[in-house]
Amino acid sequence: MTSGARVGANLATLANAVLGVGAILYILAGNKLWAMLLIGCGVGFDGLDGLLSRRAGGPPSAEGRVLDSVADAITFGIAPAALVVVHTEHSSLWAPWYPYTLLVGFLVAGLALGRLVYFTWRGWQRPHFVGASTPQNALAVIGLLLFLDVPAFVGTNPLGVLVVATFLALLMVFPVPYPKLRRGMPLRWAMLATAAALGVSLVPLQFHPSVGSSFYVVGEIAATVAVIGLAAYYLVGPWVARAESTARASGGMYE
Repeated sequence: MTSGARVGANLATLANAVLGVGAILYILAGNKLWAMLLIGCGVGFDGLDGLLSRRAGGPPSAEGRVLDSVADAITFGIAPAALVVVHTEHSSLWAPWYPYTLLVGFLVAGLALGRLVYFTWRGWQRPHFVGASTPQNALAVIGLLLFLDVPAFVGTNPLGVLVVATFLALLMVFPVPYPKLRRGMPLRWAMLATAAALGVSLVPLQFHPSVGSSFYVVGEIAATVAVIGLAAYYLVGPWVARAESTARASGGMYE
């Protein structure tokens, strides 16, 4: 059971990396919506990787941490950066902003990589994350682009994308605690519902529905729910992490 769980964890890590590569290729081909869906699936496999690793028991291996961070760097670092940089739709609106998209894209990828290097080296030992996690940042970037880039629910807004994407990237390295979503934690279920809402939004949008159609409305409503959930995590997460630390200090803790 232990060896089987470890093999399963490694396969989940590999699947995460493959999905990240696929997302990058879709972005370069001009299909951001498929890329967003693949990144979302990568978040699921990243969670499965962690679940199987815990079931395997024993201390986490250095090799496993490195492989997981490499996969995360592709799917939650490079792919979201590519979402910010590459714009095949509304290209005339984005053209004047191209130098800035490159700068913000490098910032997103660079800070994600720096965060993952720190986590692999030392951060995994902490009971909580220092700064928002890279999967969380990737989901937030997707939510941002759904409203301000493709399909642009509230209109294409390059400046808004660049400002918010920069802020989200910085939150990955700010020394603010964010909880690891362990079993038994109420916030875990809220974030699972948020991820599910994002999936519900992305699936019908793959058909490029016309504005006002049933699929479009479903996608917009589900995306709104997901963005509200993501915003709540960024606001509530630090408080939950501090409360968890207090509970650990007093002898209680989540599983």
